[in-house]
Amino acid sequence: MKYTTVHLGDNKIELFNTLLGKETVKVNGEVVSSTYSMLGAEHTFTVREDGRDVECTIQFGFGMNGVVFDLYKEGTPIIESEQKGCMGMFIVFIIVFSIIFVLSQI
Repeated sequence: MKYTTVHLGDNKIELFNTLLGKETVKVNGEVVSSTYSMLGAEHTFTVREDGRDVECTIQFGFGMNGVVFDLYKEGTPIIESEQKGCMGMFIVFIIVFSIIFVLSQI
């Protein structure tokens, strides 16, 4: 499912995230990065600006309101989401608690 679109100069950056944890980044319709992650991942890719390659980084994560992302261009923040909260630890806690509960029922 498409998460969001960011226009950076003449480039259209699209972010996709599935329920199964597949994260995909497209620039101008072309896949530039794709990986599976349950707690968020970092994607590094280049875009063409003013005749030169510019390195960009997108970091997916979880915040208090769900999926969040940060976008950096050559290390400079372009978009910074709210602080990534304790959602990752909460998910790990739920998984561990579920395993302990299931094992205790055996």
